[in-house]
Parts: sequence; structure tokens; C-alpha cells
Amino acid sequence: MTSTLQPASTTEGGERPGRWLALGVLVLAVLLVAVDATVLGLATPYISEDLQPSGTQLLWIGDVYSFVIAGLLVSMGSLGDRIGRKRILLVGATAFGAISVFNAYATTPEMMIVARALLGVAGATLMPATLALIRNLFHDPRERSLAVGIWGAAASAGTAVGPIVGGFLLEHFWWGSVFLINLPVMAVLVLVGIKLLPESRTANPGPWDLVSVVLSLVGMIGVVYAIKEAATHGFAWTTLAAGLLGAAALYGFVRRQLSLPTPLLDMRLFRNRGFSGAVLADLLTILGLSGLVFFLSQYLQLVQGRRPFEAGLAELPAAIGAVVAGLVAGRAARRFSVRAVVSGGLAAIGLALAALTVLDQSTGYPLLGTALLVVGVGAGFSFTVTADVILSSVPKEEAGSASAVSETAYELGAALGIAALGSIVTGVYRDFTGPAGTPAAAHESLGGAVEAAAHMPAHSAGVMLDAARTSFVDGLALAAGVGATVLLAAAAAAWFLLRDQKLEDGGTEHA
Repeated sequence: MTSTLQPASTTEGGERPGRWLALGVLVLAVLLVAVDATVLGLATPYISEDLQPSGTQLLWIGDVYSFVIAGLLVSMGSLGDRIGRKRILLVGATAFGAISVFNAYATTPEMMIVARALLGVAGATLMPATLALIRNLFHDPRERSLAVGIWGAAASAGTAVGPIVGGFLLEHFWWGSVFLINLPVMAVLVLVGIKLLPESRTANPGPWDLVSVVLSLVGMIGVVYAIKEAATHGFAWTTLAAGLLGAAALYGFVRRQLSLPTPLLDMRLFRNRGFSGAVLADLLTILGLSGLVFFLSQYLQLVQGRRPFEAGLAELPAAIGAVVAGLVAGRAARRFSVRAVVSGGLAAIGLALAALTVLDQSTGYPLLGTALLVVGVGAGFSFTVTADVILSSVPKEEAGSASAVSETAYELGAALGIAALGSIVTGVYRDFTGPAGTPAAAHESLGGAVEAAAHMPAHSAGVMLDAARTSFVDGLALAAGVGATVLLAAAAAAWFLLRDQKLEDGGTEHA
């Protein structure tokens, strides 16, 4: 079954004219999301100083986007299958740009949290649509592998462009300017996408089940919130209630999908071992990485004293490694094997994180830069190949749902990683012992300690900051160790789950 809007002349060999130009538009959407995710980390110290959030509010600012997007990705991917993937991409990009303005002009921590949540709603429309459109644009497996590699490389390039451009803006303008850079990208995406992108949707998709949408959203947010609260504050009745409500909603979602004639998500996809293994690998990888990534910019700026632009340049090796690896990942997986490339990439990330457990305040850049380069190469190989496996495991008409599952694993891993590993960093940090007169705000976050130091006597401020930075780095090193353990476990799981998995070799379309 093909999309109702696919022209009859489109061949299985992927001979659609202009498909590479259309890919360029999809790359802009990926850049939009990647840049937004990376600039937040750089802007965090400035947001802390201006809005003065508590430690918990700061974590919510960092992860509420992921909570909301994880809860809505499957629903939005399914909606795109129904109303048109081009349409939902362009509407979502427009909304993403408009809500970015709301983020830029937030004046309280609560307003910033709401703005990030709304951005998650808009962001949930973008990523599944881009991958689904790639699945429908490129029918030749080798072409599709290259397209997925370029898609992944664009995301990695965004992680490089974001900190550098964001660092420049932070040194010359106020922190809200880092969100406004979404506007020109969004404008180009929408104006060019209207002309170049082909529309595609699933034939006879059935109704969009709103009950399933609500169950998915409540379930994901409930479970993730409970994990976050338990990691931060320990178990309480409210935490347990949220977790049970979320688990019940997810159970209801699965049962409902199995009973609907046209479900939002075909649960039979998970019977494919390659599909399930790729999704699990993505989730564990991001879980192990995200906490470190979220706090790395604070380490570079608030511990080592780098300017924002310099901190952005310092993170460049990870993006370079990911771009290069992503472009050759499909070829490597065909020459060696899928599981060798994915497991090898995950193991490399795990070893790089293990090396970062020796971090201290004066760690030289050669160690940090090398570790980031290895992380980037490993991520480029693993993410590109798992995305290719997920797309090639399903028929074209289920591309939206499959892409949404892939992105849900990514966002859920990010939310859980920031919640769990971020809570480790915050928990260790809060226990530092400062001199007499250290304000309570200094124990909430490192940004709070830097702000408090400005109002303390010079000697006391220096002692307090040294203790705070040492404690922060101890927490970061512990989080890196936990992340390394998760990544090495993910490498072992991928080795077994992706056994005998192969990428298509060209000329045939997976049914």
C-alpha cells in the first residue's frame, strides 16, 4: 500500500525528482530542534541569574520539553500519517518559531517552564514528520541510508552551530536572543518547504483516537514525573500516585491499541527484534548521555571560567565526530554488520564517559576534547544505523508511527537522563560545606552560588565558590560514571538484540 498522495511515476528505486532538495528542507527542521536543545544548556547560567529558579525549577526548565514531547510524539506521528506529513511539519515549524518568542521573553521560572512545555507540543510535530518523509522520499535502501546519515549529521551540526552562535549571542545580547535564532530558520523552512516538499499520508488511516492521545500523554508524563521526583526527593505519596496513574494510563494505551482496528500505534511493530533492539539502544544511549550534556556547559563556564562562545567551541569535537561518522555509518554497517557498528559505537561512548570520571576543576582540554570527539563518533555510528533499521523495518504507510517511536525513545531517554543523572549532580552538589554566611540559594545550583558570591565578602566568596565548584565536579564525575555503565550495558544489549539484523542492500523495498 502506498500513500494516497504518492504520484504514480514514483518508482521503488526512489527516482522522485527533487528528492535531495526536499531533504535539504527536512534538514532545516532537524537543525531547528537541535539548535534549540543545545543553546538552552549555554543559556542556563544566565537564566539562573536572571529568573533565579530553584534547583528543581532549573531541572524542570531543562526537561519539561522532553516530558511533553515524549508524551505527544506517537500521537503527532500518527496525526501526520492521517492529515499529511508535509502539512503537520509546516504547521509545527510555524508554531515552534512563534513559541520561541514566548521562551525568549519569559520573566519568571514558572513562565519559562510553561514556554518550554508549549515548545514541546510544537516540537512533537517535527521529528517524526521528517523521518517519515525521508522514508517516503527515498525508496532505494542505499539512498535512504545516505539520506538518514545526512539527517543525523544535520542534527549533529546543529549541536555545533547552536553553542557557537548561542555563545556569540550571549556575549553580545541578553539570554532570550538564543531562542530568537529559531525564527529565520523557521521562516526558510516554511517558505521553501511549501514549494519543495511532496505531501504524503496513509491511505484509509481511520480516525485519530483522542482517548489514545490522552492516555499516551498522561502515561508518559506521569511515569517520567514520578521517576524524576523519586530521584530528586525520594518516595512520597504524591510521587507514587503519579507513577501509578502514569503506568495505568500506559497499560490502558497498549490495551486500546490492540483492540482498535486502526490504532495510533501498531504494537505489532515491537515483535520485530531489530526494531525493538534499535529503539532500546536509542533510549539507553540518550539516558546515559543527557545528564552529562545538560551540565557540561555549566562546567565549562561556571567551573573553568570559559566565556559562552569559547564554551561552544569547546563542545565542537562531539559534533564533528558525529557528522563524519553519520555519513559513513550505513556503508560501515553493510561492510561489517549492524550489531558491530551499533554496539561498537555505544561501547566507545561508554569508555569516553568513563574517562570523564577523573574530571576536576583544572582538567585540561586535551582529555575533554578527546572524550567529546569519541562520544560524537560513537553516537554518529549508532544513531544513524538504528534510525535506518527502524525505518527499514516497517512498510511506508507506518513510517510516521515508527519514526515517532524512535523519537519517543530519544526524548524519553533525555528526560530520564536529565532527571536521574541531573538529580545525582544536584544531590551531590547540595551537600557542599560553605563558610559561615553562605546563603541557602547557593546550595540550589552552581549558578545560584556564583550569583550569591557577588554579594559576599571577597574571602568568604572565594572559599564558598571553591567548595561549590568542587562539589559540582564531584557530582558530574559520578554522573559520568553512571552514564558509562548505562552505555556499556546498552552496547551488550544491542549486540544480542541486533543479531542477524542487516540493512537492505538496494533494489527491493521492505514489505
